[in-house]
Amino acid sequence: MTAAKNKKVLTIVIHIAVWTCFLLIPFIFQQHSRDSPSPTVISNHFRAVLISSSLYLIAFYYINTQFLIPKLLLTRKWGFYGVCIVAFFLLFLYFPEWVSSLVAEDTASRIGGMPYIKGIPPDSLHIPPPPPHFGSGRHRFHFFPGSYLIFILVFTIGTCVSVIQEWLKTDSYKKEIEREKLNTELLFLKSQVNPHFFFNTLNNIYSLAVTGSEMTASAILKLSSIMRYIISDAQLNAVPLENEVTFIKHFIDLQLVRLTDKVTVEFTIDGVIEDKMIEPLMFIPFVENAFKYGISTKEKTSIVFHLKTSDKKIIFSASNKIIHNESALKDTTGIGINNVKRRLELLYPDKHELQIFNTGENFSVKLEITIK
Repeated sequence: MTAAKNKKVLTIVIHIAVWTCFLLIPFIFQQHSRDSPSPTVISNHFRAVLISSSLYLIAFYYINTQFLIPKLLLTRKWGFYGVCIVAFFLLFLYFPEWVSSLVAEDTASRIGGMPYIKGIPPDSLHIPPPPPHFGSGRHRFHFFPGSYLIFILVFTIGTCVSVIQEWLKTDSYKKEIEREKLNTELLFLKSQVNPHFFFNTLNNIYSLAVTGSEMTASAILKLSSIMRYIISDAQLNAVPLENEVTFIKHFIDLQLVRLTDKVTVEFTIDGVIEDKMIEPLMFIPFVENAFKYGISTKEKTSIVFHLKTSDKKIIFSASNKIIHNESALKDTTGIGINNVKRRLELLYPDKHELQIFNTGENFSVKLEITIK
């Protein structure tokens, strides 16, 4: 049985239990005589009034919660809703008495204005004075002084429960929409990373194949590993940090095969990475930018990557010399950096700090993420 069915069955059982207790309350709390342990005698007519009143309230509860509230109150037809509630209230004051007078005869006969049961002295009965009534003769319509309070109680509980349920349902629906929008936006942001990365990598392998390099086969295996990571692991909400590190190392290796000895790349790790989780593809835009705009074929250049971990933090930094001018760097790297910023806002709200330093000659970033 599914969770939804279990919840539905549980709701039905709770409703049955509550209404059963509601029907039994008048009989459970019957007054007892001071001189006799036997309960006060309740006539068939009075018992019928209690039952019909309870059944009327149960029917009103479901009419109110299943029809009046959804069709009138929640659609802002407040005037019509108020008229219906007043009509049900007025009907409740006299309808149960009228119904009971048709289905039950009072077993007590009145002597001197007090009920009398054969074999039981009238003085031994503890019956309250007759309630207010409407009409005359055999079909006088009685109502109980506290009956309107019971009606108001049932009305208030039903309305409050329905309104709260509707509010929770609406709030849950809004959150679901927000989650869907978030997932869609994250998938879009990831899709912006993947094509850019693949184009660069394929170009690198193409260069190896054209020159007949012995490193072509190794590069293809690493590309296969990277593709597997992007297709499978990168679609998850979080991946082991060591997988992300392996992904970055393979990316660096594929970049190095096309570079000369004038370019040096350093990637150091400080701390334990085996027990950490992180969102996938979080650091790769910084790595790509460093290779794009921090290498030169004419002069020696150096790129430094550093990853540091602690119990609750992951710190990644990248630094390189700016080979192109600042305006070119700003125009071409803005999309990638803004991509990372947006992902950080969505995935690590108030749990990250991104610092970008651009001196005109050197470019560096430092990303600090607080993890659970």
